[in-house]
Amino acid sequence: MVLRLAVLGPVRAARDTGPVPLGPARGQAVFVALALRAGRVAGREQLLDAVWGEHPPASGGKVLPSYVYALRRRLDPPGTRPEDSLIRAEHGGYRIDERQLLLDSDELEAAGREAGLLDPDAALHRLDRALALVRGEPLAGLPGPFAAAERARLRQRVRGLRVQRLQLLAELGRFAAVLEEPTAFFDPCDEQVAALRIRALHGSGRQAEALQAYEEIRRLLRHELGVDPGPGLRRAHQAVLRQEPGVREPVARQRPGRTPDQGPGQGSDHAHSRPRTPHPAGPLNTLPGDSGRLIGRDTELALLTAPSAPGAVGVLTVHGPAGVGKSALVVRAARELSARYPDGCLFVDLRGHSTQRRRTPEQALQRLLRTLGAAKGELPGDLDELTEAWRAATSGLRLLLVLDDALDAEQVRPLLPAGADSRVLVAGRRRLADLDAERRLALDPLDSAQAVSLLTHLIGDERAAAEREAAARLARLCDGLPLALRIAGSRLQNRAAWSVQYLVGRMAGDGRLLGELSVGDRSVEAAFRLSYDQLDAEQQRGFRALGLTPTVEFDVRTAAAMLSPGPYAAYDAEGCRDTEELLEGLVDASLLQEPRPGRYRLHDLVRVHARRTARTVPEEATAVCTKGLHLHLAAARLASDWGTAGFPSGPDEPGGEQALGGDRVFGDWRAAEAWLDSFGGDLPDVVGHAVLFEEYDLACWIAEAYTDYFVRQGRYHEAQTALELALAHTDRCTDPRMPLAVRSCLAYTAIHQRRYTQARALCTEVLEAARQCGARGEEARALTGLGATALSVGEGSRALAYVTEAAQLCAARQDSWLGAMALLIQGLSHQFEGCDEAALASFAAARACAEGAVRTGERSVAAKRHPVQTGQHPAATDEPPITAGPPSPATTPRPHMLGRILSCSADIHLRSGRYGEAARLLTEAVRLVEQGGDVFQGARSLTRLGTAVHGQGDPGAAIGLHQQALVQLQLLSPLTEPGYAWLEMDIRSRLGGALMATGRLTEALRQYEGVVRAPDRGRGPGTAEPPGGRPPGPEPASGGAPRAGRPAARGPRTSGPPRGTATGR
Repeated sequence: MVLRLAVLGPVRAARDTGPVPLGPARGQAVFVALALRAGRVAGREQLLDAVWGEHPPASGGKVLPSYVYALRRRLDPPGTRPEDSLIRAEHGGYRIDERQLLLDSDELEAAGREAGLLDPDAALHRLDRALALVRGEPLAGLPGPFAAAERARLRQRVRGLRVQRLQLLAELGRFAAVLEEPTAFFDPCDEQVAALRIRALHGSGRQAEALQAYEEIRRLLRHELGVDPGPGLRRAHQAVLRQEPGVREPVARQRPGRTPDQGPGQGSDHAHSRPRTPHPAGPLNTLPGDSGRLIGRDTELALLTAPSAPGAVGVLTVHGPAGVGKSALVVRAARELSARYPDGCLFVDLRGHSTQRRRTPEQALQRLLRTLGAAKGELPGDLDELTEAWRAATSGLRLLLVLDDALDAEQVRPLLPAGADSRVLVAGRRRLADLDAERRLALDPLDSAQAVSLLTHLIGDERAAAEREAAARLARLCDGLPLALRIAGSRLQNRAAWSVQYLVGRMAGDGRLLGELSVGDRSVEAAFRLSYDQLDAEQQRGFRALGLTPTVEFDVRTAAAMLSPGPYAAYDAEGCRDTEELLEGLVDASLLQEPRPGRYRLHDLVRVHARRTARTVPEEATAVCTKGLHLHLAAARLASDWGTAGFPSGPDEPGGEQALGGDRVFGDWRAAEAWLDSFGGDLPDVVGHAVLFEEYDLACWIAEAYTDYFVRQGRYHEAQTALELALAHTDRCTDPRMPLAVRSCLAYTAIHQRRYTQARALCTEVLEAARQCGARGEEARALTGLGATALSVGEGSRALAYVTEAAQLCAARQDSWLGAMALLIQGLSHQFEGCDEAALASFAAARACAEGAVRTGERSVAAKRHPVQTGQHPAATDEPPITAGPPSPATTPRPHMLGRILSCSADIHLRSGRYGEAARLLTEAVRLVEQGGDVFQGARSLTRLGTAVHGQGDPGAAIGLHQQALVQLQLLSPLTEPGYAWLEMDIRSRLGGALMATGRLTEALRQYEGVVRAPDRGRGPGTAEPPGGRPPGPEPASGGAPRAGRPAARGPRTSGPPRGTATGR
């Protein structure tokens, strides 16, 4: 017994025996969501979204069986077996047995099709019979997004039949009946209806009213929509103005023996002489059902629905990665735009990235032409003829066309309609750069707040509020990708016992993350795989490699090095160009982002997929990963003040020599430093990346090489993070030097952070171990660190003993750089003990040693091959001295060391009143530290230069230098720079003295008040003043300039070592 379901008004059901009660509105909504799917299975998640929308029940999908049970009791005749029920249970959901159901909405569809085949009178009668079924608002009172979407669709279908009926009345000359049709049935901005009324008024002899009606609709369109009348309205207006007698536009109908293109005298022999130009029988809407609430896309939606330029076909493209929500966005935009396009809204899935066969332009055009009314047998197979027929069919129409999942411009271009003011929305994963478009929209994943909002919508406010942190973490794991968020939300909906944190735990790690983002036939990894399969072999290799980049964001040089067929440094300019072209191809495919010009990154989930794909080719993955790490090691060693010659062990290239080739890749240390700067705070991740891929030697070498670069820039936390990560794996290194070297670097960092107890413990540990194994280089490094630590805590004589021994070891080994550092600290120790002449002698020796680094050249590497090659290692035996060699970019004297030495020498000349000599040294020091980009040392040297200029009798110029130093210091953070408070007090004291000397007492007072406040404001953890108890104030006790020809009185030994003199290699 068939059930009749009426949906063209309040929902009703009946059998031959009488009405059938459907129960509460929510149950009716469940039944309608099944009934209107035409026998297709509706999954439980689909039903929940369709009926409950953004407020799903707390029990999730468990609530549905109770609704289905109640519906079966009401709808099935007594004694019906489950397998014979109207509602059938299927795997993962339910479906309606369509053989047992009749829908009144099907009568609308049939009437629309049949009316085009009948004579006008019969067609009018057929439409009147169908429209009599409409009892008001379709699906009135039913809740849920699905009911709302179907209500809009049915309303549009009813409207289409009403318009078709009016066209028939006009064709029959029944103009009074056209004008009697209630206007409440139509949108006031409905141009098609307005054109029919204008023609009816004209046909009734009411030309003035027809012109007035045109003006009214023209003003309304301009005011409400910001558009001008479309072609149909304009033609009606012109017909009235020209007083054309034939005001009726006949409705296209298919009649036996003739086509709409044939005149009365044409026979059937000419029926197929050219492609028939079809016309829609009424407004069409083939848009798919709405997918529910659209979150976080308001800006993009506004761009897609903004008015287009009049008189042309507006093409708007949306591209983005798989699962980002392109289809949902363009469908929602099309629904909002549909009222502006009276001739219909058409949708075609081009299947550019699908498990189904890609839809060709010929197939798409045939589909579109059939939608407009062409019979299948009438359509040609040739693309040119199909394109001609499509353009002819759409030339007088104002259409909205949605092309989803487009692969390329070649697939899209033939499908563009010809009608003026039509609009085309194109969605696809690739950027269609060679398709002319009015607007292009790159759709990115949702930001964190939007992602949490979508997740909350899916799992419910209460559940999300109870686990806010876990929900935020889950949103981050899903990388803001709507597909991933919806899958995760669906899993939580169906598993009410799961907490959000439990799902987060299940998703931990690359190996499980993508596996958990799969439900039914929806899978994030499967979507990514379809994009990957579209790439050519070279692009696939590049995509796999990019999953192994040491940092999330990278540049062309990184990719070129990793993809180089030989060693990482073997690529050239042509290789870079090829790599850039490959990267741009991946950007076009929406597999790669370009957040800034020349900088690239993979979305987090895409990177996980790329890494998993790379591991399917393990030999390639190992080689690619190692090349990327070698590039960072070479850059860090070249950028380090220690120079590449300061690292006695490292990776071997073919031939056995340590030839990282950083100078070949970067040119000099400045370029290497600039390259490292471009990575921002991501560099510690490089060490973690090396550990992840079990490249423990490289992890330690890179952490060691980063140390001086980080410390020189005051990035202590990053240095400590990288080193501590490496330290945990030194026991797994094949390089026996690493346990000592990494601890020495941690001590170097701790000294600059003023954590002297930790620094002393580390240096002592390294010293003992180095002496036991005869590692003279590490011994010298530890002694220099102990000397710096002792001096920093006020133990000048002890510091002298340490660094004197260190300097002797360096001289014996001809280690110029470490020797210069030891001599610098030796000079500071003499200065602290009051022995200025001895200090000047040490500084002079340090300067000669630093400048001599060029003359000594690079180390001979032949004697320092990796222990795998020679069986022993420099750390385990005495090291050979440096041998002579030509200077290279790696060994060019670094401004940082020389700048420090000159600045420290100038301190003594300042206190001795030798202002001219001090000014000369400080001018050179300022130039050097500016070259090196050391902000702290720059501020320190500038304020001392100000004091020297003041001493030479120019306090006005001194004020400018002190102010410049203060501005430069403020580029640093008082929370992360341990010496900030001390140097601020020093600068303000000197500036106050210069202001007093020029009579600007009020300003001087403010500076001295700043001195009093500075320690409390600037001191964070570990920011004690340097040895001596207070920073140096203005040189003369009075605060003014010393008198010419007379040395300034020497104050207490307060200057201590400046930041940056701690040792390290």
